[in-house]
Amino acid sequence: MTQISERLAELQDDSAVLIAMYDQEDRLRYANPAFRSTYAIEPDETPLWSELMRRNTRMGRGTIIRAADFETWLVSAQSRRGKLPFRAFETDVVDGRWFWMTETVQKDGWMLCIASDITHLKQSERDVRQDRDFALRALQTDELTGISNRRFMMAALESLIAHQCSADAGVGCICIIDLDFFKRINDIYGHQFGDDVLIDFSRRVQPVIRRRDSFGRIGGEEFMLILPHTTLAQAELIIERIIAIVRGACPIPSVPCFSYTCSAGLAELRQGETAREVYARADEALYNAKQSGRDRLKIVA
Repeated sequence: MTQISERLAELQDDSAVLIAMYDQEDRLRYANPAFRSTYAIEPDETPLWSELMRRNTRMGRGTIIRAADFETWLVSAQSRRGKLPFRAFETDVVDGRWFWMTETVQKDGWMLCIASDITHLKQSERDVRQDRDFALRALQTDELTGISNRRFMMAALESLIAHQCSADAGVGCICIIDLDFFKRINDIYGHQFGDDVLIDFSRRVQPVIRRRDSFGRIGGEEFMLILPHTTLAQAELIIERIIAIVRGACPIPSVPCFSYTCSAGLAELRQGETAREVYARADEALYNAKQSGRDRLKIVA
């Protein structure tokens, strides 16, 4: 067995295939030489994926990011990253190579990434696939905020419900979050200002949640957060932190006196429950939060 492990390690080190592993917090824990060379990572470095993308973009290394605003791209990418047990896509790097990348997520949240060089494939075929991937991302992304949209979130909820039916599935929770008095914000400051508040809220939530969590805008000023393999107590801590961060924010520099709050309803999944049923319970909890004065979390049993 030791000999097999040693041989496997040698193959990984010598391979031109890019191999990396990230932990539950999306921090790089292992990368073979080919991966480290492509993304300019020193042997002893263990950066977060977001830090790696930000640094590479600044240095002109690694993945080519075709976006006018890097931070908007990053939020959108994080809304899809690690949310499915398996995902495959194409990616370009600045040295001219073109890779087929796969992401495999384990039950404990660790993720294995493997990228194979497919530069030799025909350019015409590549363009067709890239157009297809772009269209798919557009179908799953909220145009204003760049995070996941209702279509993606409802599919993620259905997937969580399906996995919840398996014998070894852990608990999970969903939360519906609504920005307080949002109509009043639009009426006083205008709809463009309201759009800026929605974008600000999306940016503030993303750093708080974990890679395995799904976060998206499901309509107007309403958002959903899906927390797989999370107890009610754990979910409560995450949501309370989000509410506190939003409450203390001064999001619009041109109007320093402006602030806003949000209300949240949290429900834990039950065995045999449908997506519609758990959504209704979370929505009931949100209603209770608003009736109780807003700027708070309510949990429904």
